[in-house]
Amino acid sequence: MKPNSERFHTTHSGSLPRPEDLVRMMYAKENGVPVEPVALAARIQDAVREIVRRQAKAGIDHSNDGELSKPSYATYIKDRLSGFGGTDNRFVYQDLADFPALAKRVFGDPGRSRRRTPACNAPLAVHDAQAAKNDVANLKAALAESGASGGFLTAASPGVVSLFFRNEYYPDEEAYLFAIADVMRHEYRAITDAGLDLQLDCPDLAMGRHIQYAALSLAEFRKRAQMHVAALNHALEGIAPERLRLHLCWGNYEGPHHYDVPLADIIDIAFCARPAAISFEAANPRHAHEWALFEKVKLPEGKLLIPGVIESKSNFIEHPQLIAQRIGRYARLVGRENVVAGSDCGFGTWVGQAAVDPDVVWAKLAALAEGARIASKEFWKS
Repeated sequence: MKPNSERFHTTHSGSLPRPEDLVRMMYAKENGVPVEPVALAARIQDAVREIVRRQAKAGIDHSNDGELSKPSYATYIKDRLSGFGGTDNRFVYQDLADFPALAKRVFGDPGRSRRRTPACNAPLAVHDAQAAKNDVANLKAALAESGASGGFLTAASPGVVSLFFRNEYYPDEEAYLFAIADVMRHEYRAITDAGLDLQLDCPDLAMGRHIQYAALSLAEFRKRAQMHVAALNHALEGIAPERLRLHLCWGNYEGPHHYDVPLADIIDIAFCARPAAISFEAANPRHAHEWALFEKVKLPEGKLLIPGVIESKSNFIEHPQLIAQRIGRYARLVGRENVVAGSDCGFGTWVGQAAVDPDVVWAKLAALAEGARIASKEFWKS
């Protein structure tokens, strides 16, 4: 992504509402029910074409495929890599443990209740190298049809793979992380070599604190996060930073989030990652105040911020004036050229999980674009 020159640009965090018939097909595939591969591929291709068209209509500048080919932003890798044959992982969310009734509701949603996260119990290797190429082809064809100049695709970071798929094979966590990095490199390069931007999804650097590493001290967690970034940088070696964006997330679920690690405790680690652009939650009630951090923290040279200025778990449609105000706060602190307006997280993180009504999603994205236009008039008056 390049710095703004004449106005604030817009984007989002990746996943978008899936068509109902595609959801049913993906459910069947996840449950081991035979799905005709040619028919599924054709439906995904058509759905990507439509999702790109709708993003353009809403006014989104940097669009993607909505992650329509994936059961989720992280668990899709079990279908593209070999080595995951263990039993499914079980997760304890530190904040939800304090509220058992809410935990049942969160984990019982149609998306999370169906996710499969088998442990790594054998050497990792690329099993389906064509899948990433198909994603590239689908998005590029849809972008060309819509007249868009470019787009991005998302991919799981080594750290988030290690979070969802526990290690039962490699001698230690570091060896596991770098093994993941080595096998994920093909997907990262397939995307960037095709001229698309790559977003690395890294909730391990934030959500990992209250799930994977809840028992560690903050200092110990920071060391683990630094190791995750080292593995990520290893996988991204040779890819231009301006083609890369990193998405921080504390978990895209409607929970209390009162154990979320503050952005102040991890931002320096995120800045050490290779991607030039940092996307992060900045609209929800737990993190909307953290814009003030940049009164003290200087944005490193060559970095861009993609703060979430619309929330991904609420059916409220943010007022464009509020969105403009949120954009303006960051622009005044880090420079108008260094702020791209985004969303807190995805709107379809798991197949079948959609806290926000699909029609409301598109209204929220249109409000995002309108808010960016309002803010642009203030910051580019000439």
